Amino acid sequence: MENFKTTRKNFIKASALIGIGSLTLGAKASSFLSEPNLNAPLILPQTDGKFTLPALPYAYNALEPFIDAQTMEIHHTKHHQAYINKLNEAITLESTLQGKSLEDLLLGLSAVPEKVRSMVRNHGGGHWNHSFFWKSMKLGTQMGTKFSTLATSSFGSIDQFKANFEKVSMGVFGSGWAWVVLQDKQLKIMTSANQDNPLMDANKDNKRVPIILFGIDLWEHAYYLKHKNKRADYVSNFWNVVNWDEIEILLK
Repeated sequence: MENFKTTRKNFIKASALIGIGSLTLGAKASSFLSEPNLNAPLILPQTDGKFTLPALPYAYNALEPFIDAQTMEIHHTKHHQAYINKLNEAITLESTLQGKSLEDLLLGLSAVPEKVRSMVRNHGGGHWNHSFFWKSMKLGTQMGTKFSTLATSSFGSIDQFKANFEKVSMGVFGSGWAWVVLQDKQLKIMTSANQDNPLMDANKDNKRVPIILFGIDLWEHAYYLKHKNKRADYVSNFWNVVNWDEIEILLK
């Protein structure tokens, strides 16, 4: 992907893994890491200081019949692009934010000047969430040993994990996300409203940042063309497109 200029492994090797409590907006984004195997991408602006739309790692019809091509194209080129446009507008309005990675902005959200904080939260969150979401999906992969072991130890069984995830996803009121994260060696299911995510202000109160393994977009634009108001069908179909190969990499 065009925006992921720092490879995951190089990002980890470069990390000093200093205490989260000492993180400031000007610190390197790598300092937020709470686990040495996070392998997270670093989303950087281009040389002109602007964030750009990452290319999908597959064709728009690659996830059919579970997610249709029209939804994917509109979701990527219209919705995701709109978040990037507004994020770049916020960066233009506040010169102190220029050149910072998206992770720096979201982890230090409370330090972002108030006049653009909501824009960075909403549109920076939208850019990060969707960049991560695209890579979290792929047709035809199988749940790996590392994840299945964690799911069983954390929830009792894989079936129970899936049932919990679907229940939590259906319980999100309005627009938002459901996330599966690794924290304290256990899988946890988290939710966030709108375009929030588990990274936002995670440095506050010395909180540990969880390893985000995958998430599901629960905004209606992610499923309405195919499923109409039937979110349950979209959520149950989502298991067919989870990129389990990518998750096993994140768990290394």
